[in-house]
Amino acid sequence: MLAPVSSRLVLLDSASLYFRAFYALPESMTAPDGTPVNAVRGFIDTITKVITDRGATRLVACLDADWRPEFRVAALPSYKAHRVAEGGVGGEEDVPDTLTPQVPIILDVLDAVGIATAEAVGYEADDVIGTLAARETTDPVEVITGDRDLFQVVRDEPVPVRVLYLGRGWAKAELLGPVELAAKYGLPETDAGPAYAGMAVLRGDPSDGLPGVAGIGEKTAAKLVKEFGSLQAVLDAVHDPRDRKLTTRARTALLAAQDYLAVAPTVVNVATDAKILQDRPDDVPVAPADRDRVEELTQRWGLGSSLPRLLNALERRRG
Repeated sequence: MLAPVSSRLVLLDSASLYFRAFYALPESMTAPDGTPVNAVRGFIDTITKVITDRGATRLVACLDADWRPEFRVAALPSYKAHRVAEGGVGGEEDVPDTLTPQVPIILDVLDAVGIATAEAVGYEADDVIGTLAARETTDPVEVITGDRDLFQVVRDEPVPVRVLYLGRGWAKAELLGPVELAAKYGLPETDAGPAYAGMAVLRGDPSDGLPGVAGIGEKTAAKLVKEFGSLQAVLDAVHDPRDRKLTTRARTALLAAQDYLAVAPTVVNVATDAKILQDRPDDVPVAPADRDRVEELTQRWGLGSSLPRLLNALERRRG
């Protein structure tokens, strides 16, 4: 169990968390009308843990306004292309049929409880998180996610930004800052977040349609970024005839991938200047915003264990 922390801003990578809950919990968790609510209950339970175990005093559920933004697709057409629903209108994401109806329920619960949500037109939740983390100058920031892409936001100044990675579930959660990230991947501690993004560009990510550089895997990518200090320094060395640190094999591979490397940072790097639309202040409430509506949602969707636990967590903050 990770130790609770002091006052901080907690940012939820909402889609990552409700997808994870959907696959972790059985679809036999249903509402009275038979609608599966496994993702709903798992997501609510995660928020409860964030409040009780992590001591969150500020909380924002960050949302995808556009899961496959045009500026990324224009840079790299393969970006998430394999996840577009067959026959979908407007490039809709291929989402399990039994998850789709659960997302509006999650949003209704967040609204009734009074937990802030945020999005940015034309951007993903990652960009919302990147922007909110970048502009925070008061409290430490903790990002809750099951997606390694967000490792790039870790930093120490002006306030610490850490990622609580739930890739193996809450019981095995990893809290990563620059030191931990550098140790985990063999990256430089200085600017470990941007160094991770640089490594990710070189390594690629088939799950996002990023081909990477042929012949350069994760270890080699990390070694290059650490040796040269940044992705840009690696790329500069490719065209520097005086450089002797790059092996012939690596130089050849990087030259062959020039077109990809010219656009990949636009795809991989999270935005830090997105125009955020946030529905309310981010203070964690001590009581639900609309208790009657919470009760209605609890009964309608069969959330009789998850929502009461969340409300108890909120009310305990009063003392």
